[in-house]
Order: sequence, then structure tokens, then C-alpha cells
Amino acid sequence: MRNGISFTISASDRQRLQAIVAAPGSPQKHVWRARIVLLSGDGLGTSAIMAETDKSKTCVWRWQERFMHEGVDGLLRDRSRPPGKAPVPPKRVAEIVRLTQAPPPHEATHWTLRAMAKVAGIAASTVQGIWKAHGLSPHRWRHFKLSNDPAFAEKLTTIVGLYVDPPAHAVVLSVDEKSQIQALDRTQPGLPMKKGRAGTMTHDYKRHGTTTLFAALNVLDGTVIAQNMQRHRHQEFIRFLNRIEREVPADKAIHVILDNYAAHKKDKVRAWLDRHPRWTFHFTP
Repeated sequence: MRNGISFTISASDRQRLQAIVAAPGSPQKHVWRARIVLLSGDGLGTSAIMAETDKSKTCVWRWQERFMHEGVDGLLRDRSRPPGKAPVPPKRVAEIVRLTQAPPPHEATHWTLRAMAKVAGIAASTVQGIWKAHGLSPHRWRHFKLSNDPAFAEKLTTIVGLYVDPPAHAVVLSVDEKSQIQALDRTQPGLPMKKGRAGTMTHDYKRHGTTTLFAALNVLDGTVIAQNMQRHRHQEFIRFLNRIEREVPADKAIHVILDNYAAHKKDKVRAWLDRHPRWTFHFTP
């Protein structure tokens, strides 16, 4: 043992220490502290105790000294530590939250940890904890844009109503186009998959121009009427409407939800609608 540390373990203390080591419910920190003292009482040196308990030299000396002064009870409790930093008062937290939600007074787009810490007079880590507790992220933005359509509320109500409560004896279709789709193909035919070998395809491909996909989704049953065409004009849109007209039963009214693309509002499209009274277009705002 270190110079200045000397003790003798009484029979009662040894019995108590052995009970701590043997008890299944003993905390591990109490077990290895008791083993340090027991090994010391058996005459083992510091190096041997370190090897047996896998503890450092200073740790062994600390608990030998604790036993010498306080006995077994000293091994079962931890020394009280000095109190940490006092928590930030609620009023000050509320003020930091208020400042965070307001624009910074200096030339910046948003508050930073260092800037807020300097203004509030607290550590940046404390500011970070307050922001996290209140779900604040001044560096993040969520973009939005409100529609300036004067009939926004009316159109919104109509379209949501068609989705949520479609009219009886009618088909509700959501129509859109995907243009400029690359029509690609492999340069050579691949081989099919067979036992022990995956299917093959060439690493390169050739272009066949572009295509436009016209699609109408039946919002009630999820079926899709689709057609590919080379161009994306009102002529192709009318051809697609004719395709839908042929496939939807004649006794059903047709309500179409679509965007404000110019080809959807062409005069010839409107003339087509006049000739097909069961059709109704509903434009999004």
C-alpha cells in the first residue's frame, strides 16, 4: 500500500466485505471496492491488486484510504460532488425564446448560437439546450406560397369535395401529363435469366427521342387510362379526351381535375367540351 495508508481488517469487516462480493444484487462498484480492500488485507501489493481488479493505481489507493478512515460504510457511498451550474431562470429562458423568434438586431438573416449567447450572456451550449427543449431551429426555413387566385376557396372546396365525396353516377378523373420522357433502349437484346446466371443487358443505350405520357387516374378505384404521344399540344390533349370518352360508360358523368396548362384551356378544347355536355373541367387554383 501507499505510504501513509495502513489498516487491519477485522473479522466482522471481512465477513461483511465477503458478503458484498458474493451477493448477486450488489452494485458492481461496491463489489470491486470490497475486493480492493480484501486483497489489501491478504497482503497483495498495489500492482497485484491492479491486475486482479483492472483498476488504476490511484483508484486502488483512493479506496484503501477511504476504508482506513471510514470503514466498510465508506465504500458503499460516493463522495458528494460540488453542485453544477445553476439552471437558467424561467424568465430568462422565456426572454431567449422571445428573442429567437424575432429578427436579430445585427445584420444577419437569423440568430446563431454564438450571437444569441453573446446577447443573452450565457454559454452557447446553454442556448443550444434551450432551443432544443423548445423545438427552435433559427437556421431552418420552410418555404410556402399562397395562391392569389380570387376563386381559391371555391376551387379548393370543389376539388376536395370531388376527392372526399364524389357525386353519384359519375367518374372523377385526375388528369395530368408528363412530357420530355426519354425514350431509351439498350443497344442489343439481353439474355434471359437461367439457373446459375442472372439476366443480362448492355451497359450502353440508344435514344429514340422523347415521348409524352397522358394519364387519367380514377380516384375511386385507382385505375389509370394512359396514352403516349410524341407532342404535348392541345391536339394531343383532345385525342386523349376522345380516348377517355370511349372508355368511360356512356351513362356516367365525367368530372376532370386538372391544372392550368395552356393546352387545357385552348378554344378548341372548350369547343370540344361544348360538344360533350357530360364532361366538367375543374381547374386547380
